[in-house]
Amino acid sequence: MVQSPPILSLQSPKDVSLSEIEEELRHIWQSYSTTDNNTDVPSAVRATTFTLVVYEPEETQLLLSALGYYSGPIDGIIGPRMFAAIKAAQKTYGLPRTGKADDKTKEKLREEYNERHQQEVNGNGQTRRQTYSADIEGSGIADAIAAANPCRIIALCPIVGEDEGVTAQVSASCPMQKHSQSTLVCCEYITLSGTPAALERIGGMICELMISDLPQFIWWKGTPDPDYGLFKRLAGISNNVIVDSSAFQKPEEALARLQQFITQDIPMADLNWQRLASWQELAAEAFDPPERRSALKEVDQVTIDYEQGNPAQALMFLGWLASRLQWRPVSYTKEGGEYDIRRVKFTTPEHRPVEAELAGIPTADVGEVAGDLISLRLGSTNMDADCCTVLCSQTTGCMRMEAHGGAQACRIQQVTPMFDQKTEQLLSQQLQRWSRDLLYEESLAVTGQIMNAGS
Repeated sequence: MVQSPPILSLQSPKDVSLSEIEEELRHIWQSYSTTDNNTDVPSAVRATTFTLVVYEPEETQLLLSALGYYSGPIDGIIGPRMFAAIKAAQKTYGLPRTGKADDKTKEKLREEYNERHQQEVNGNGQTRRQTYSADIEGSGIADAIAAANPCRIIALCPIVGEDEGVTAQVSASCPMQKHSQSTLVCCEYITLSGTPAALERIGGMICELMISDLPQFIWWKGTPDPDYGLFKRLAGISNNVIVDSSAFQKPEEALARLQQFITQDIPMADLNWQRLASWQELAAEAFDPPERRSALKEVDQVTIDYEQGNPAQALMFLGWLASRLQWRPVSYTKEGGEYDIRRVKFTTPEHRPVEAELAGIPTADVGEVAGDLISLRLGSTNMDADCCTVLCSQTTGCMRMEAHGGAQACRIQQVTPMFDQKTEQLLSQQLQRWSRDLLYEESLAVTGQIMNAGS
């Protein structure tokens, strides 16, 4: 993966009142509006590209920053800096250095944060902080979103506890390659923290902080709640509401909710949908040869294996396949068990039956993304049809699918892991698209029909 360039910090996170946010940001840019010949710092201007609002219900980044392990902006991105910060904290706590924010790590962070709050300040009047360098194990890689997309990022950090209003911080940083001559084009960050009710009260102000006349994106990292006034207000003015269904606690319920939002004309995008691109391309490519194209209509058996825990990818892929082949869902059942089996029955336009099986496979080495596809098999009850196709990302997945082979000869292809499928890279790509994804919307509509067939 191409490494992102280093970041120049113009302003570390600074506490300000809500009324001072815009004035403080203006002051930063005025201070760097011209090059000082006595320093190596070039002049800097604020980016005029778009506004990204990040709703960040996961407190890890905020805790790491408060404790001094993390020096970057609160932008919700689990990039190289966050990975290094988590490993630094785990080293301090004597935990396995995985770079992942597991429950034990978050528990230790909360404990240390609460202890620091109770501690008295040291001799120089400053609360003790750990020192953390962004270069440690991060190889100086800045968060991809900031490097590729200089913009205004507004982070909304809901917290639990007593409602004491909303606190604000501002900061600014510049990706070093984004410049014209000696002028850097920079990101500005606004972080707002408070209870969900407190954030909702200032919903109008948040909307005003979103730069008018420029594209406006919402990255909603929790499960979107149609009853939460702040979500409805922000979604109503955004060009795109971005989610990641791999993180949903109740994937089927959440996918159905996304479909409802689309029918209400709220533009939605799912980073988890983008992870299916290589599977879709290879599946379509398998039937490009003229001799196989005519056999596509013979497909009436589908088996999809995925990493157990989140069926969102499997359901969306099946929705995409059914939408392309115009299959109509007629039933959806769950069997549970070791492989968490789901069965779907369809009818084709020619009134032929189609059966699909989704199997959640328990795996010892779970990847970073919950529910990644493992393997796929398209087959037919017609033994003379040349349509058997197997796609797999793991050797064991290929072996399991080949065991279903029967008398048919299958076309087998391995899906190459794509390193640009990390969340920060997918988000960066999504921010380049301002139009609606009609293929995603059509496929999600059929996914919704599949789940409704079980009610």
